[in-house]
Amino acid sequence: MIVQKAFKYRFFPTDQHAAQLARTFGCARFVYNLALEFRSRAWRQEKKSIGYHDTALKLTAWKKQPERAFLSEVSSVVLQQSLLNLDTAFTNFFQKRARYPKFKSRRHRQSVRYATNAFTFRDGRITLAKQSEPLDIVWSQPLPDDAKILNLTISRDTSGRYFVSILVETDVKRLKKTKDEVGIDVGIKTLATTSDGEKIENPRPLVKHEKRLQILQCSLSRKVKGSNNRKKARFKVARLHARISDTRRDALQKFTTKIISENQAIFVEGLNVAGMRQNHNLAKHIADAAFGEIFRELEYKAGWYGRIYLPLDRFFPSSKWFYERGCQEKILSLTWQPDRFSDSQPATLEITAAVAGDALCQLSQCETF
Repeated sequence: MIVQKAFKYRFFPTDQHAAQLARTFGCARFVYNLALEFRSRAWRQEKKSIGYHDTALKLTAWKKQPERAFLSEVSSVVLQQSLLNLDTAFTNFFQKRARYPKFKSRRHRQSVRYATNAFTFRDGRITLAKQSEPLDIVWSQPLPDDAKILNLTISRDTSGRYFVSILVETDVKRLKKTKDEVGIDVGIKTLATTSDGEKIENPRPLVKHEKRLQILQCSLSRKVKGSNNRKKARFKVARLHARISDTRRDALQKFTTKIISENQAIFVEGLNVAGMRQNHNLAKHIADAAFGEIFRELEYKAGWYGRIYLPLDRFFPSSKWFYERGCQEKILSLTWQPDRFSDSQPATLEITAAVAGDALCQLSQCETF
């Protein structure tokens, strides 16, 4: 199956690379904000809709202005890609997939995208436009032999780490079919409980580092704005946030990969994660568990490797159904208690079995796998 897949690597820039990339980040951000203001003003004053073609013509005029001559110091491809990103942001807004585009800030994560005509890739070494030396990339995993590079994205997070994300088109081989299927019930204390009895503990990285994070943030708030000490304190907070997100990402990737590799069909509850986060008592813990990311990874990995991913109707009463010896019983009482179940199997396992059972009933009405 031909898919587009991104491979992300960390690299360590030289002082010359870092200076050039900082200039590139700044110019790309400047063009993005300038084009956003241009399109917004045109609509406010003239009710005129501006597209990518108009902003691309405007970019040529901006580069000819003496006060904006610095735009010629970076690759023009990067600036054009920045305009394409803005056009995509407006498309998502008009199709109600996102909010109105916002101006980019220098304090947040910085990224630029290079098309294939803005870099060279020879003998495993990448050299960007406007740079004479290749990047010092840590190749943690090799690219596929049949990979066709489409573009690459250079990014710098708030903790000062540099990454290169290479988007390739490659043939992903489907996994061997198996007869196993699994139902998954996600939670806060236990990240996931499967219908076959396996429990995945929630690493809870935010809760684990919460006290340390509070100390660093209090220290940051006491620093004078614009001082070097404030920059150092902000850097410490950013590094801790990076550690938290890395821990969460690693745990979720390992869990979803294991589920996909071992089961032919995966059934999950169709949760309204955004609505659940409206509960201010649990919003922090739900965000820390990243339910939405679990479902997203299971869905795209199932598509890659020939698995079946089926989320149930979010109104399916999984907590009121349980399976015992292949029979199904509905609990009508609203005051349901776990002791209604046998002592041999916890209630959570019965709920996940109900998830899998109901999904199999839905799946039987579709094409067989």
